[in-house]
Amino acid sequence: MENEQLEKLRYPIGKYQVPETITEEHLQTWITVLEELPKRLENAVSGFSEEQLDTPYRPGGWTVRQLVHHVSDSHHNSYVRFKWGLTEDNPMIKAYFEKEWSELFDSKTAPIQMSLDHLKAVHFKLVYLLKGLTKEQLKRTFRHPEGNVESTLAENIGRYAWHSNHHFAHLQNLIEREGW
Repeated sequence: MENEQLEKLRYPIGKYQVPETITEEHLQTWITVLEELPKRLENAVSGFSEEQLDTPYRPGGWTVRQLVHHVSDSHHNSYVRFKWGLTEDNPMIKAYFEKEWSELFDSKTAPIQMSLDHLKAVHFKLVYLLKGLTKEQLKRTFRHPEGNVESTLAENIGRYAWHSNHHFAHLQNLIEREGW
């Protein structure tokens, strides 16, 4: 498979780019994406067979099962990062090794319903929190240990809305390619 095709399969909606100015409209759109993701994801995979769940979304990529567990794990970490950013002064967040997590026993074999239910709960809490943030709170920051990159909470809302759409597009593209 050509590099360009593989890149399109890896990043079907492109890579996340922080807008120069984050508007109220951006924030509302992003929060809506986060609010709707659990239901969209569950609807997309409901009725999948074990074989479908264990199908990679691209050559060398995660299976549908790993992808669902990853989104749940990642967004759980995101929720904690928002809390750190709100309660600590520009904290250095804890990174996690997502590829290694995806290779763990539970990510490869567990029923996806556990992660779908977890994602519903995490997003309910996350969206409730995000809808109540003030403009000042949205400017609060945290740092990521990879490159010591600083991010505002507003930027992070966009990042996780992108992450939601990014992985949903992986799933949607697979469904279309396979005719499911």
